[in-house]
Amino acid sequence: MTVAHPTSERVEIARYTRGQVGPSQAMQGPVANGGTIIAETAPGCWGPMITPHFRGGHEVTAPIAVEDAEVGDGLAIRIERIEVTSLATASGTDGAIPTACKGDPYVAHLCPGCGTPWPETYVEGTGQQAIRCKQCGTPAGSFSMPHGYTMAFDRQTGMAVTLDRAGAARASADPRGNSALPANSEQYSILTFAPSDLVLVATRMRPFLGNIGTTPAVDMPDSHNAGDFGQFLVGAPHEYGLTAADLEQRTDGHMDIDAVREGAILICPVKVAGGGVYLGDMHAMQGDGEIAGHTADVAGRATLRVSVVKALGNDGPLLLMRPDDLPPLARPLSADERAAAERLAQAWGMAGVEQSGPISFVGTGANLNAATENGLQRAATLLGMSVDEVKNRVTITGGIEIGRHPGVVTVTLLAPMGILDRLGLGGLVREQYGL
Repeated sequence: MTVAHPTSERVEIARYTRGQVGPSQAMQGPVANGGTIIAETAPGCWGPMITPHFRGGHEVTAPIAVEDAEVGDGLAIRIERIEVTSLATASGTDGAIPTACKGDPYVAHLCPGCGTPWPETYVEGTGQQAIRCKQCGTPAGSFSMPHGYTMAFDRQTGMAVTLDRAGAARASADPRGNSALPANSEQYSILTFAPSDLVLVATRMRPFLGNIGTTPAVDMPDSHNAGDFGQFLVGAPHEYGLTAADLEQRTDGHMDIDAVREGAILICPVKVAGGGVYLGDMHAMQGDGEIAGHTADVAGRATLRVSVVKALGNDGPLLLMRPDDLPPLARPLSADERAAAERLAQAWGMAGVEQSGPISFVGTGANLNAATENGLQRAATLLGMSVDEVKNRVTITGGIEIGRHPGVVTVTLLAPMGILDRLGLGGLVREQYGL
C-alpha cells in the first residue's frame, strides 16, 4: 500500500491491533531503509485470549512501512535491544470452552450465555470466572487454565520466581500495573486469573519476541500467521476462514523461536508493498517447543533496525542467530580448525575447503514433520540446491531445532558464501559472524 507520510529515520510505535494482521491494516511510518523502529509491546497469548472482543490470540503493533520495500524483497530486522517491563505475569496450560466460541477459541469468541459474538465484557473479582458479558453477566472467557502459575521478575538480576496464593493475589490486586500494560493496550491482564499451582520455582529470564515479522498478503488473525496455527483457519466456520491457497500467503510472523532475541538478525519476506513490520508477544523465557502451549508473556520495549535486501525472494523467515545460539556444528570454524581442515584436504589431494556461513530457515506446518519438510524445501529453493543436498548439509553442518510444538522448526546449515553473496545475504552473514 502507498504511505503518504514523510520517511523518518526513527519510528516509535505504541498502537496495537485487536488481533488482526494483513493488507487491510493501515501502515504507520514509513521508516527509512536502514532506519530504527522502537516499539512498546503488549503481552501476547493469555491476555488477548481472555479478552473476548479480540479477533486473534495476540495484541501486536500496527504495521510499519519500510522505505523501498517491494513485494519479493527480503527485510532484514536487526534486533538490537529487548527489555521486559512487566513486574509479573501469569500463564499455564489451556483448555478450550466449546460453548464460548464458534470453532476457534482464539478467534471466534461467543458469550456462552446469550450467544453474542465478540461480546463486550467487564471484570468482576479474580479467577477464571472473572471476565463477564456486559449483556447477560455470564462468564464469557473461551479458555480455562487447568494448571497455571503466577511469576514475578527481578529485571536487575534476570531471575524469576513463581508465587504462592498470597503472591498471586497481591499481583492480581493491580493487574494492569503489575503487567505494565501499555496505555493503548485493550487486553485484560492474565494476572486477573491469579493461578498458583506451581510455587517457588526459580528460572532465568531470557527474553525474545514470539511474534515478529512482515504483513501477510491476506488478512488473518495475528496468532495464526504460521503454518501450524494457520491450519485452524482452513475451511473454518467463522468469518476469518481461509483456503489452503490463502494460507500460502502467510509470512510466519508467529514463530515462538527462542533464538529470535537481542543480537539476532531476522530476514522476513515482503509480501505487501512496504513490508509492514509488526511485533509483539514478548516472552520472558521459553524452552524449545513451548510444550505447555504458552509461556511467560510480558510487556516490553524492543529496538529494531531494518534494511531491505532487494529481490531476495524468500518465502518465509530466515534467521541469523547469535553465535551462542547456533547448533554446535553450525558454528563457524576457528582459524585453527580451518587450518587443520585445509591440511586434511591437502593430505587427500585437494586444495582448500569451502568458505561457508551459518543460516537458519524457518519451517512451519501442521505438525513437526510437515514443518521440517517446509523448512528443507525453503532452503533448497532459495539456495538453488536439491532437498537431498540440503538434508546432507543440515546433517553434518547444522541441525533441526523445534521452535514451537506442534509445527515450527529452524533448519540450520553452513551454506557456501558464494551462494549467500549472490543472494545479497553475504554481507549480513559476515556482519553477524565476523567472517
